[in-house]
Amino acid sequence: MRKIGIPRSLFYYYYGNLWQDFFDALKIDYIVSPITNKEIMEKGMKIAGSEMCLSLKNYLGHIDYLKDKCEYILVPRISNFKNDNQTCTNFWAIYDIVNNLFETKILNYNIDIKKHQTLKKGLFKIGKILNKSHFEIKKAYHYAIIKEKKRLKKNHQINQNKLKSKKTKILITGHPYNLYDELIGKEIIKYLNNNQVEIIYSDKFDPKITNKLSKKISKDLYFKYSKDNLGAIVYSQDKIDGIIFISAFPCGPDSLANELAMRKIDKPYLNIVIDDSTSFAGIETRLESFLDMLGGKLND
Repeated sequence: MRKIGIPRSLFYYYYGNLWQDFFDALKIDYIVSPITNKEIMEKGMKIAGSEMCLSLKNYLGHIDYLKDKCEYILVPRISNFKNDNQTCTNFWAIYDIVNNLFETKILNYNIDIKKHQTLKKGLFKIGKILNKSHFEIKKAYHYAIIKEKKRLKKNHQINQNKLKSKKTKILITGHPYNLYDELIGKEIIKYLNNNQVEIIYSDKFDPKITNKLSKKISKDLYFKYSKDNLGAIVYSQDKIDGIIFISAFPCGPDSLANELAMRKIDKPYLNIVIDDSTSFAGIETRLESFLDMLGGKLND
């Protein structure tokens, strides 16, 4: 039995590569759940409460997939990155939700900057639980962080370069766990790529820059990841042709932040909200109309 289970959902799209580098350096075995398929999503929807967003239902499906395949499942609790950078309440509650719904051992750490609980402290805590020495943990942490910084820097540069493209440029605004999930946002990205659109991703700018820029749209918004997305709009709006908002129903932070943005931006936009009954055929028709409006060239 592999030791650590990593759900390919929610937190994975922020920390997945870093976690895997950390465990690789510690020589800890792990298993990552597969890309989302209908079975995983349907299982999550059966387990979840009706009021939960599609992204959380998806996450629970990945937990269910892993529950009998590993000794621990990695489930962090991410509360805030200081006072004005809170996360969604699901990120706070996910440990308790998983703990109450599943009989499985959880490997957990907290990120709560207001209480001085950092990613570094969290990974050191995990290393100790896994019986690694302080020296081994420190070495693995630095290895993972250096690789992550290089990866992020490369992604930021690629995104920047795309803003110079001569193609129709569209900013895709959304959370990475929605944008890159096979059953939530991936088909939209595939469609745009097939139609020669230059896709700019809201999550692949430097958040130190975009987080601050979000104040030009809202000075009161305090959701960290929403601020990063809105700042990406401010940063790129003079260089793009349009914006597509992608969110999962019923996401509270997105419903607020996206509405704020749509009222203030001066760019064509398309707002796509996906739930468990959404058909891609309907989305494809809307995408085609949006590209026609922008003058994008569609492939046969």
